[in-house]
Parts: sequence; structure tokens; C-alpha cells
Amino acid sequence: MARALDPEAIVDALGNGLRIAYRQLPGQVECMGIAIMAGSRDEIPGEFGLAHFVEHTIFKGTARRRSHHVINRMESVGGELNAYTTKEETFVYTVAPAGNTARAMELLADLVCNASFPESELVKEREVVADEISSYLDAPDAAVYDDFEDLIFAGSSLGHNILGTKRSVMKLTGDDCRRWVASAYYVDRMVLFYSGPAPYKRVSDLAGRYMAGVSRSGSSLERIVPPDVAPFGISRSIKSHQAHTIIGCRLPMLSQRENDAMALCNNILGGPGMNSRFNVSLREKRGLVYTVESAFTRFTDMLLWSVYYGCDGEHVDLCRKLIYDDIALMARQELSKTSLIKSKRQFIGQLTLSRAAVENTALALGRCVLRGEHFRTARELLADIQSLSAAELSEAAGRLLNARLSSLTFR
Repeated sequence: MARALDPEAIVDALGNGLRIAYRQLPGQVECMGIAIMAGSRDEIPGEFGLAHFVEHTIFKGTARRRSHHVINRMESVGGELNAYTTKEETFVYTVAPAGNTARAMELLADLVCNASFPESELVKEREVVADEISSYLDAPDAAVYDDFEDLIFAGSSLGHNILGTKRSVMKLTGDDCRRWVASAYYVDRMVLFYSGPAPYKRVSDLAGRYMAGVSRSGSSLERIVPPDVAPFGISRSIKSHQAHTIIGCRLPMLSQRENDAMALCNNILGGPGMNSRFNVSLREKRGLVYTVESAFTRFTDMLLWSVYYGCDGEHVDLCRKLIYDDIALMARQELSKTSLIKSKRQFIGQLTLSRAAVENTALALGRCVLRGEHFRTARELLADIQSLSAAELSEAAGRLLNARLSSLTFR
């Protein structure tokens, strides 16, 4: 039976067990996609990069379509067909003018049920992915993230690049791709999500028609929490003018309220606003960096907090100290009432703008349902953020210090 999350949001399931996450949003744009609980974390040695490679090559043909038919199906009506892979998930989705619900649904079903992975297309796509890997290696501000995660998740399946290596990608075959889809693309690990103006009955009827062929069986999901890693401070020479540094730590799973406090704490310290503490301290006051930003990433069984900055090599240690000082200050000194109100208002405003975008809403809804989490309404989210205390934010900053931060620098 369909379960309403708010007046416009619904979670339901088809007869074959495939979950549907739906949220009605007025307007002229709709977003629909498939979220799959399968990413680079689920690969085994010898197939690194496979989840991402399948994401690329799933568009290269089906039992009834050639590659150019796939890419033109949504483009021909002004829409987009897109996909991305994370450590834990794969998303395949479309964004299109409203009224193309059936077209999008039929195409997505064809891709996840009937992708053929023709060898002639795989040959070309291996080179494309190899070029993508090279582009990351040529960009130290991106490569430092991958190497930092290799270190902080050492000894686990989280500790390798999503793209794989050129060597591993060149060995991937059509059989590998088909095996991956057969093992991971099935109802227990998938969610169909939709945001847009189409009524729920229209979406569910189309899903029942086109998604009935999604596999009901595959490999069970088995993930092991990475072993603890001692804090590290590593510097690697890449002979570049600018130094690129990541500072961060792993954290255990937190309650929803603690997650909210950590997210707001992160936004105050190094969020996208130019008034973040790190940006003010490192750039605005001292001109030490061009970019400094922090991120709070939730995995299914742990958390990762990190901050990136790029600066002249001679300023790496000073920037690191200033970041530690800002975290320590927030941990020991609670925000004033006025500062707390302003910080909440800014964060809520950012969340509101993000939710106003159909694509962002659809992806967030799909991810929540895929992970078995409650998708909060705007009213619920606003109330939860507003109820946070200054003491809870200081406690969140204290968690970062107590976790003993690690760092990696390319210079």
C-alpha cells in the first residue's frame, strides 16, 4: 500500500517488489530515475572501476536500441539522460520537459533490464574512461581526494578509486558488465524515483507496465566496516607550485539529530558561503588560499568529514593550524544567540534553494528511500534545524577534534 510522506510525497512498491519514491512538484520539468545500491565499494579486486564502467556503457545499446537511439530518446524532446556512480550507489536518470513521463519510464526500463554491452562500443568507452582517469591524475586538487580516501579507508573496499585504474578498466568485458547488472540491478537494491507534475497514478501505472521485468533476485549486499586506521600526516611531492591538502577523519554512525548538528557545524566551518569560518580565516583575512571547503559525507555505516584547501607550499602548515584553531574555537565556545539564528537562517535558505530544483529533490528522495531513511518534509527539516542548540554544535565540533584529524598534502 502506498505510504504518504507528506501531501505530495509517496513511497510505494510494485507487484514485483520494486520501490517507488514519488513527490509531486508543480512546474514544467520532471525528473525520473533508478537508484541502485551498488557502487565501487561492492567491487572485488580485479574488477575495480566496474560499477562506474557499467554506468558509462549501459547507454551503449540494448536488445532493441543502438547507442545513438538511446542517447537521442530524451535529447530529441529537449531532455537529458544522465548517470553517476559513488562509492555505494549508482543513479541512472532523466530530466525532461513535463509530459514525457512514459518516454522516460520506457527508456529507463529498457536500460536496466536489457542493456547489451556490445563489444564495439566497449572498445571505445574503455578509452573514454581511461582519458577520464588521466584527467583526474592531471588535476591534483581532485586526485588528492582519492588518495586521502585510499589512506583513511585502507584495508577495505572503500579504499579504492571509483574510476578504477587504466589497467583494470582495459580488462573489463561485456561479460563482466552483464554479470554486474545481474548481481546488483534487482528489486531489493533498487528504487524508482520521480519528481514533477505528473499525478502519482500516472507514474505508478507506467511503472507497473514497464518495470515489471526488473529482476527479482541477485546477490545479497554484504559490506564490512573498514578497520580503524591510525591518524596520519603525509606529504607527497608532485613538483607543483600550489600545494593541495585534505584534512579529515572518520566518524561512527550518528543519530539523525547528531547528523543535523554535524551538517550545520560543517556549514558554519567550511560550507559554500563566503562567510564560512575557514574562508574568512584563510582567504578573506590573510589571502592564503583561493579555495577552502569542507564536506560531511554519510555512508551507510559510517561518516567522513574532510576539508580541502589549495595554497602556496610555504603556507600549508599555517593553514592547517588555522583550520584546527577554528574547529577548536567552535568546540569550546558556543555560538551567541544572534550568531546561532543567523547560521540556521543561512543553512535553511541553502536547503530551500536546493529543494526548489526538481532534479535535486528527485535524487535526494531516491537516495533516502534507497537507504531506508525517512524523507523529511520541508516543514520537518525546518523544525529540526531550528531546534538545534549552540551546545549541540559545539559538541559536533568536539567530535572532529576527538576523532584525531589526518592530513594528506600534494606539493
